[in-house]
Amino acid sequence: MSFEPVLTRGIGQLDLNDIEVYEKQGGYQALRKALKMTPDEVTAEVTKSNLRGRGGAGFPTGRKWGFLPKDGRPRYLVCNADESEPGTANNRILLQWHPHQLIEGILISAYAIGAAKSFIYIRGEFYRGYRALVEALAQARAKGYVGERILGTDFSQEIVVHRGAGAYICGEESALLNSLEGKRGEPRVKPPFPAVVGLYGMPTIINNVETLSCVPHIIERGADWFLSIGPAGSPGPKIFTVSGLVRRPGNYELPMGVPLRELLFEHAGGMLPGRKFKAVQPGGGSTPLLVEQHLDTPMDFDSVRQAGSMLGTAGVMVYDDTVSMATVAAYLARFYANESCGQCTPCREGTRWMNVIVDRIEAGGGRPEDLDVLRSFGFSMMGTTICPFSDASQGFIQSALKYFPEDFTARMSVAAGREEVRTA
Repeated sequence: MSFEPVLTRGIGQLDLNDIEVYEKQGGYQALRKALKMTPDEVTAEVTKSNLRGRGGAGFPTGRKWGFLPKDGRPRYLVCNADESEPGTANNRILLQWHPHQLIEGILISAYAIGAAKSFIYIRGEFYRGYRALVEALAQARAKGYVGERILGTDFSQEIVVHRGAGAYICGEESALLNSLEGKRGEPRVKPPFPAVVGLYGMPTIINNVETLSCVPHIIERGADWFLSIGPAGSPGPKIFTVSGLVRRPGNYELPMGVPLRELLFEHAGGMLPGRKFKAVQPGGGSTPLLVEQHLDTPMDFDSVRQAGSMLGTAGVMVYDDTVSMATVAAYLARFYANESCGQCTPCREGTRWMNVIVDRIEAGGGRPEDLDVLRSFGFSMMGTTICPFSDASQGFIQSALKYFPEDFTARMSVAAGREEVRTA
């Protein structure tokens, strides 16, 4: 497939952290164009483009902006740069190597929604990305793109960069807001949703790095151009992070809807020598497995959902025939047990016991009832908590038990054999 990169164009060839270089590539022209439009016109163009949030759920961005109440209260825009999903690194490259694109997207979006101030909540471990953002903001301020009366207009905007402390839960939008306010990073009960009661109790829009980075291109080239890339239901470019047992792991920017087979076997080079494809998590560690029968699935929000998983963050984690899903389950169960905020009992206790049971199976000490207990978590933990974390913890384990139960029973058979030897 021939495709000219949009979001990653120039990365690796040009120093896009330098504002002079970014401007020579057309940078900040979309902001100039947007400021000649009305905020409603900017919002209408983004809505027409059907840009869907790249952070996981795929909610239409323009529709989300439209939820803001028109009651005169101050509004805020928050960029979620707390990329913490296992297997995902697409936001990091944009933060570290293309910060002005993000800043321009934030400025246009803030203008469209009438934000009083914008915030970037960045994962604390992304120190290079943090430094790149701070330096880029200083350059943008010196050029008159950030601050008071931007480019001689009545539009003013400050952008605050806030470093988180590394908690996975703070990627959830309401936990992020609590952390940004200096509170414990725990999700809030919804409704009310952040668009109505968000940061400091004010209407707030939260979009992620890749979503906001798309906005300048939509304004500069138009919604029809954006709609021409990929399927109409999930248009535009998408950065896929391919990790695991492939020849060329990395970030690949491709049209939304690229077939999974093409992504893995053409762009990522296929499986390692002598290995066979076994399964893939298409959207990071929290998404259910897809197997060989799903290789022709288009990688867009709707198609992946129809196949039984989620596109999520497009962190594509690939497993071959040498991998035991019991081993992967042990790693992921430990991750979710450690990262649960503990606010909701089903999640706090469920992730802990899931970790105990899967570790026991992986160590060869599984019990006959263990698999049934793990399957029961799919009923007791899903849809019973404030945020989707508990559901996310079940994505891999339930699909692994569905497609590869033998990987778990094999470990339990080993344990049974040892017991027979001991009792003989």
